[in-house]
Amino acid sequence: METKDVEDELTWSRETIPRVMKIVSTRLPQRDLVSLLLVSPWLHRTLISYLSLWLVLDFREMNKAGDRLIRALSLSRYQHVKQINLEFAQDIEDRHLEVLQNKSIISLQSLESLNLNGCQKISDKGIEAITSACPKLKVFSIYWNVRVTDVGINHLVENGKHVVDLNLSGCKNISDKSLQLVADNYQDLESLNLTRCIKLTDGGLQQILVKCSSLQSLNLYALSTFTDKAYKKISNLAHLQFLDLCGAQNLSDDGLSCIAKCKNLVSLNLTWCVQVTDVGVIAIAEGCTSLEFLSLFGIVGVTDKCLEALSKFCSTTITTLDVNGCIGIKFVEYKFFLQKRSREELLQLFPHLKCFKVHS
Repeated sequence: METKDVEDELTWSRETIPRVMKIVSTRLPQRDLVSLLLVSPWLHRTLISYLSLWLVLDFREMNKAGDRLIRALSLSRYQHVKQINLEFAQDIEDRHLEVLQNKSIISLQSLESLNLNGCQKISDKGIEAITSACPKLKVFSIYWNVRVTDVGINHLVENGKHVVDLNLSGCKNISDKSLQLVADNYQDLESLNLTRCIKLTDGGLQQILVKCSSLQSLNLYALSTFTDKAYKKISNLAHLQFLDLCGAQNLSDDGLSCIAKCKNLVSLNLTWCVQVTDVGVIAIAEGCTSLEFLSLFGIVGVTDKCLEALSKFCSTTITTLDVNGCIGIKFVEYKFFLQKRSREELLQLFPHLKCFKVHS
């Protein structure tokens, strides 16, 4: 290779690679960026200087995640890590979190987000250990964990005073006592997921709805035990934007009419809310005029009347509408014979519609 070619290559490596990587580093997942460290010395020197690279630890679905986590947090480069993702990671147990607690790892002092979804070997003891080391924790997720009980939630609220996003989905052994603890300690809570927390009752949910008035997202998917006694208090949530009530078999039009007072609702899932009729959906249409997503899947008590109301009040906002299984809606029954006409009429009702699901 000629001298000029060598010089050009060196110039490209020294000047172009850093510029390119500065752009790429904002678009690639953190795990991919770490892999690039091994490609070449140039890349290693370039990437290692980016402080943002060391703000995230992503061990999602990895083996030996507990040991990896301990080794990573012992490195000075991770002393300001803000986000740790252990979703469905393997080989992460209470003992690993206790090691981090005992070592008083300084890195965890800045941690804001911790994802323990699917880490089924973590128990109340592990939650106590890790949360005691993370005073700035804001986002905590422990989906699908049947070992966590009210004791673990008590440790969480005692140690993590600043949590605003909490996912307890699938934690089947927590009770109303946990909701009482959350309501008393996290009154600035913005997002709460209680999917399939089957021991909860109206009493526990009411505590949340009365005290956590800042909630913007509430997921009550697959919880059929709640009644209108609790649902009516959802009207307290003036900032609510996302509400999932899939499977709310005891929700009536009265309860839904109260929910319609949540003027900022953008997404509402009423799938299999079998007691609901046009009356409740029309109330939603009139009250929630910013609605973008609505699912009425499986509700046989709604008819074309609710579509007309939705068109009147929400036509400029709705982009997704699911009426799959709504046998009372006749508007699209003839779609196989007059498909062009039905599509045109549908777009007249909802000009911004991108996704429309109907029964066959």
